[in-house]
Order: sequence, then C-alpha cells, then structure tokens
Amino acid sequence: MTRRTDAPVFTPRLSGQTVLVETHCGPVAMHRVGQGPPLLLVHSVNAAASAAEVRPLHEHYASSRTVFSIDLPGFGASARRAELYTPRKMTDVLHAATGLIRAHCNEARIDALALSLSCEFLARAALERPADYRSLALVSPTGLSGRAERRGAPGSTAALPGLHWLLTALGPGLYKALTRPGVIRFFLRKTWGGAQIDEVMFEEAVRAARSAGAEHAPLSFLCGALFSKDILSIYEGLALPVWMCHGVRGDFTDYRQKALLQERANWLMQVFQTGALPHFEVLADFCAAFDRHLARPPLDN
Repeated sequence: MTRRTDAPVFTPRLSGQTVLVETHCGPVAMHRVGQGPPLLLVHSVNAAASAAEVRPLHEHYASSRTVFSIDLPGFGASARRAELYTPRKMTDVLHAATGLIRAHCNEARIDALALSLSCEFLARAALERPADYRSLALVSPTGLSGRAERRGAPGSTAALPGLHWLLTALGPGLYKALTRPGVIRFFLRKTWGGAQIDEVMFEEAVRAARSAGAEHAPLSFLCGALFSKDILSIYEGLALPVWMCHGVRGDFTDYRQKALLQERANWLMQVFQTGALPHFEVLADFCAAFDRHLARPPLDN
C-alpha cells in the first residue's frame, strides 16, 4: 500500500491518512484511520459522491477499528478517467482494495458496509470472494424495489445502447447543470426526505462536483451502466451474515422485494425512521444496531 504524495484534485475531509491502491481503473484512494479489526466503508454512487458520505461512521469507528473508507474510481480522490464505468470494474476495484486491507491487517476477514448502489458492487465482490469478508452491511440497497425482479443474465447491466455516447457528447455542460449548488441541495433533501440536511455533506458534495473529471463516472450512472440486472440472484447467493437497513422518508423507500430475502437465516433487516442515510440522522441508534450485527458469529462460506 502506497501513501499518497501528490495533491489530489479533491480529498474528502476525513481523519487519518489517504493511501492509494493501484487498480486497472488507475489509483484508487482509501482513507485509513484507527487500529483493530478491519472495517471497509463504501460510499454511494451519484453526481457528487465520495467517501464523505460515510464520515460519521469513519470517525465513530476510528477508536475501535482499522477503518478504510474508499473513494470508488471516478469519485473523491481516486482517478477519474473518461471511460465507461461498470459493475465489473467497481467489483474488481473492491477485490484489489480488500487484498491490500487484509495484507495490512494480518489477513483478517473484513466487515464491510456500503450505501445504495454500491451495495450491488459489494455483494458481488463478497459472492465472488467470500473468504475476504466476515460480514456485510447494506444501507438503503438498490435492486429491491417493487419493479420487476432483477434476475437477468450473469453480469448483465441496465445500460441503454447509445445513451452513454450521447451523454458524453453533451459533456461537462450537462454535468455542470446537474451539480449547481441549488440542484445538489435539492437532491440531498430528497435523500434526507426533508429540508434539514447535513451541511458538511452538502459542502463536500459541492467541492467534489467542482473538481476535474467529476462528470465521467456519473455519466455511466445516468445511462444505467452501473446497475446490475442480475443483482437479486447475487443477493440470494450470499451466505455470510448480512444486515440490511433503510429509512422511510424521501425518494428511497421502496424495498418491497426485501420480502424475498428476509426469511434467509443469514439476513437481518431493520427500518429507521429517517431518510436514506440513517447514520447521519441517528448515529447512536445506527451504530448500536450495526454493533449487534458485527457481534454475530461468522458463518461458514
């Protein structure tokens, strides 16, 4: 693992040090703090995402864990290449990250938490390499709404042919319009489900959106290329302990298909009276529930 020496375009304001993982998507940043069993935190995917979205958990668990909060490729302090981003690329980056995390932590298996769409990448990574993980926490995961069950061909995505090319042609102008401070605040209010949002999160999102190359990965998100059409099969294939939670306010409240998973012995589910990022609103309650999940005995994979 190499310590970052050059000044990144954007680095989330998190405690600890930023280290780099060399991947096929270029250098990927992880923000490391604390000592103890490894905990990997993965932010969501949106127009201005970064590891700032897991800041409350990063700081809370620094006293008891070695916390690694990753910036996925195309986001935060990681490389932002002008290319099509896919679940395969994101999953392979998580494989590279967990390999280095385990090497740093004496090969200990990892407890990992992801937000929203990144739950799909984390679940796929854990299904492919279950020996790397001790448990998963999926916060407001995608793929469980009341729409058609996503049991497509293995590795298939929801990408619309030609749309990525069109969005790329529209370029920075489209992205700039979608990430004006007022628009960012609008979408954060839809995430929180109310006018009261975390102002530090808002400031970090604005900073992220203004940095060079910030539009590339979100264009892949907008064209559907980062959504897995086979994700329900991936979730069903997980054998390790899984904790899923979500809120009841805002735009991210449809989890009707969780009924397909809630009878599985390895899955625990919880609902918070919050928006889609409960760790910002009820940190103490969230961490108490997360700690109970982390105390569950590991299952044989």
